[in-house]
Amino acid sequence: MHTESFELRRPHQTLSGAVVASPHSGRAYGDAFLRASALDAHTLRSSEDAHVDELVAAAPGLGVPLLLANTPRAYVDLNRHHDELDPALIDGAPRGSHNPRITSGLGVIPRVVANGRAIYRGKMSLAEAHRRLVRHWHPYHQALGELLSSQLAQFPRTILVDCHSMPHEAIESHGRQMGKIPEVVLGDRFGASCGADVVSAIELVFRRHGFTVARNTPFAGAFISQEYGRPSQNRHVVQVELDRSLYMDEATLMPHAGFDRVRQAMTEVIAEVASLARPSIPLAAE
Repeated sequence: MHTESFELRRPHQTLSGAVVASPHSGRAYGDAFLRASALDAHTLRSSEDAHVDELVAAAPGLGVPLLLANTPRAYVDLNRHHDELDPALIDGAPRGSHNPRITSGLGVIPRVVANGRAIYRGKMSLAEAHRRLVRHWHPYHQALGELLSSQLAQFPRTILVDCHSMPHEAIESHGRQMGKIPEVVLGDRFGASCGADVVSAIELVFRRHGFTVARNTPFAGAFISQEYGRPSQNRHVVQVELDRSLYMDEATLMPHAGFDRVRQAMTEVIAEVASLARPSIPLAAE
């Protein structure tokens, strides 16, 4: 299934309640957006989770649905609540309580990309903001919500692996504060969005591949984890953040020799999660 907002790749046969998603790897920038932006296409892509969709492409072959954004993060951020509108960018947007994401320019319609570079020369209308949400945000979340509900109706639990990437420069500065630089950050909102058994199993796979893993610091999980993660209701969401420098040149956005190592690790993570979201088969009586 392919729409303006997303692509849903379904397996030939769904084998477990697992779901894999990449909400920030969309790259359908479009001529109108590029003309409206003060930045060139390459700079706009600095906020994109480039190639994450390729790192997790094995999911359907493992019996797991794969939901990929087509919408670029710089256009609409699908990992924000639809009401996180930035009054510094959007004329007529309400001024609510302090929200650090909005203040920093990273609301549902971002004002900046990496390093605080302004996307637009001026402001946009509230009508334009709502048009984007109707065409991009709402279809993605309708598809994600329906997919998770469908999975839970068929299997004992659903586990969403929400896949992202992080700039090495950003994680390096956090690493200096923590005493080590994590290459993978697993976010479960400190246990609120995902069961400990799931997170531990994923962490073990990455560690077997030699990666340094941290939990919840500096990324504990944003809107998608908060909205869909309900472990007490058998709905689990874990956010996986990968250091971009592990698999690509961040200046050119081109994959390098480390790509296959990360792709193999992600394939094993998906297989492990699929096994955790599959019904257990009781042993036959002796």
